[in-house]
Amino acid sequence: MKHLIFVVYAVIFMVCNVNARTISGTVISEKDSTAVVGATCELKIANSTKASAICNENGRFTVTTDLPDAAILIISMTGYTPSEIVIPKSSKDIALGTVYLNEGIALGEVSVTAQEIIGSRGRTIVFPSAADVKASSTAISLFQKLPLAGLEANPVNRTLSVDGGTPMILINGVPSTIDDVNSLQPKDIARIEFSRITPARYADRGASGLLNITLKTRDDGGEFYGWTRSAVATAFFDANIRTSYHQGPSQFSFSYSPSWRNYQKVYDNNRQSYVGDDFRVDLEEHDRNPFNYFSNPFKLKYNYSPSTRTLFSATLNASVMTNKREYMGYTHDSVLGDYENHNKSTGKTITPSLDLFLHHDFNDNNSLEVEAVGTLMSDDYRRDNIYDFEDGNSDVYSMNVDSRRRSLITEISYNHDFSDKTSLSAGYQNTISHSTNKYIDEDFKPVLTENNNYVYASLGQQINKVYLSLSTGAKLFWVKNDKDKRKFIRNLSTVQATWNINSMWRIVGAFRYSPGIPSLSALTDYQQQTSPYLISNGNPDLKVAEYFTYQLMPSFKYKKFSTSLLFTHRNVKNAVISDIFYLGDKLFLSQSVNSKRNEYTRGNLNMKISDIAGFGANVNLEYTHYSSAGENWNHHLNAFSGSFSLWWNRGPVTLSYWRKIPGKYLSGHYVGKEENGDSFGIEYKPNKHWTLGADWMYMFDKKGTKYPSWNYSSTNPATNDRYIRHNGNMVVLSVSYSADFGSIFRSARRSLNNSDSGSSLLKM
Repeated sequence: MKHLIFVVYAVIFMVCNVNARTISGTVISEKDSTAVVGATCELKIANSTKASAICNENGRFTVTTDLPDAAILIISMTGYTPSEIVIPKSSKDIALGTVYLNEGIALGEVSVTAQEIIGSRGRTIVFPSAADVKASSTAISLFQKLPLAGLEANPVNRTLSVDGGTPMILINGVPSTIDDVNSLQPKDIARIEFSRITPARYADRGASGLLNITLKTRDDGGEFYGWTRSAVATAFFDANIRTSYHQGPSQFSFSYSPSWRNYQKVYDNNRQSYVGDDFRVDLEEHDRNPFNYFSNPFKLKYNYSPSTRTLFSATLNASVMTNKREYMGYTHDSVLGDYENHNKSTGKTITPSLDLFLHHDFNDNNSLEVEAVGTLMSDDYRRDNIYDFEDGNSDVYSMNVDSRRRSLITEISYNHDFSDKTSLSAGYQNTISHSTNKYIDEDFKPVLTENNNYVYASLGQQINKVYLSLSTGAKLFWVKNDKDKRKFIRNLSTVQATWNINSMWRIVGAFRYSPGIPSLSALTDYQQQTSPYLISNGNPDLKVAEYFTYQLMPSFKYKKFSTSLLFTHRNVKNAVISDIFYLGDKLFLSQSVNSKRNEYTRGNLNMKISDIAGFGANVNLEYTHYSSAGENWNHHLNAFSGSFSLWWNRGPVTLSYWRKIPGKYLSGHYVGKEENGDSFGIEYKPNKHWTLGADWMYMFDKKGTKYPSWNYSSTNPATNDRYIRHNGNMVVLSVSYSADFGSIFRSARRSLNNSDSGSSLLKM
């Protein structure tokens, strides 16, 4: 690793273009003085393009050429009138200063803007086309249509994932959540910056990839957006309400996103065995497991921007969630005979937090961000596992605990651009928490504390058509409870190279190293019996898992078609898996352990075509080979998965179909299958305010949502068939309404959303 870092540094600082002539400048919108990110700058001689460049996030560009001839520099961007600048014959560098672009004139329904896809500093930037926006009623439905390989937009659960994990979401550069995304209207999204590689700044948060959403600018005034959906014959309800008001340097906003489920037809059919040296029991279980939950998250936010260089944001977040689950059925036990089981659990979680965020640009090359998030969490959990035997006896295993957590997250980040080609960022994050778990029945009250420090630096360098990025960081993590104390010091590093061959071809290669430090609960040494045969416990001897990831992604774009391939190999040293061991006396222990080998090799294909007579399609296909091994065991798995979206829009009507092809995955002895899903929808927009929709989900599937799984452990072989019949052939109706209101006055000054703004909540 040290040798690799040295080589990259040597390449960055030794490669130079001695004879190159540079033409540089900054492209600004004449309307509101904001940077025109992604504008194309082409240097042409006799109608032939000799060199080109893309404006970065600050609107700056540098075009490099070896030709001293006179030329024309054409600066263009979707939605703006192109600008042509005469470049005189010379061998000297030319600094054009600020170039202003005028916004183009739209023609209402007749104007259809093509979707732009560009690469900038190793990331993909997408400008949603007018056709895709018109065919989308929600932000999730818009993301389904974007050619972002590895990004999965699930319209049933209303979630976004990157390569199976949760991405780091930013809105106007500020940390945000999926609730914030669901509160956005597609027409308000100006561009999306995407990367499958998590930047160094967020590498310590367990995120998978980056999604940075930039919103369109607004004049003074307010807006309201309300969306809700509910099933006709199923206890299923979701909603999003967001209202905001802009006035001068201030912005006020409120959002509320309730979600409710009450499913009674949930079934588990499980066969498993516990096998010890001198003991074996076979169990056949058939349960009905009804559950319900009600989630009530809301946010109150205030942004203050006294100038275009400064933003202060304060966000109050409060989330109240209640849930109730039951397991009612019978078990055929080869040792104890037949008995009934009734397991019941309830929980209530309250999580208020306050987020203070400050962004300041000292000048065009230097910026600073500071953030502090305080969170208070209370979680009351009650669970009783009751087993009623034929002889009239009963066994009761209770797990009743009250959890209280207090935490403070602080962060400071500094960014400096040496030039249009070289940038440096560095920062420091700290998390301090104090958690108390009160086990009521045992009168045991352990106190868990953590001090997590993360310091990082990242360097980016553009060399001709290749962009190199090198980042490294140190994670210093201290945890302790009543019995144990642990200290971890680990490195996190990423090397990435992006080669923009031309306007159609692009290749990205990357290497990542990151540690997986065990959680406090995984390290806590406290036994709890959950059934007549099983005891669960943490493992204070867990080692840190080390992840080594290698990726190569070529991509191609031509007019309305784009495609990409991703090849990934990940090797995990000391991977943490769940395992079961025989303790003797007919009892078994379930706990997390480190495995000897855990790796996978994956190929992913994405294809997207759009706006062909109103028709579009987006397809993701994936094939993965898994391998896992431990003491005296070895497992392999080949899995195919995918998803595709189809849509057609004509006037106020949009038809769409989405289907997920669930694949299997391997973790230790455990093999699970991803959640299935499909949806056929029709939407009607009678005017610019209202949208009416109907969806048919889990079509022709009586079992609805299915979660089959297998355990190949020699100690606990098992198969489980879990499904939710309530979801089968579910019909869901939706309605949304949006409006602008209260415009006091309008001016040409730059508005608040041109600076970093949005929800900056960091959920624990």
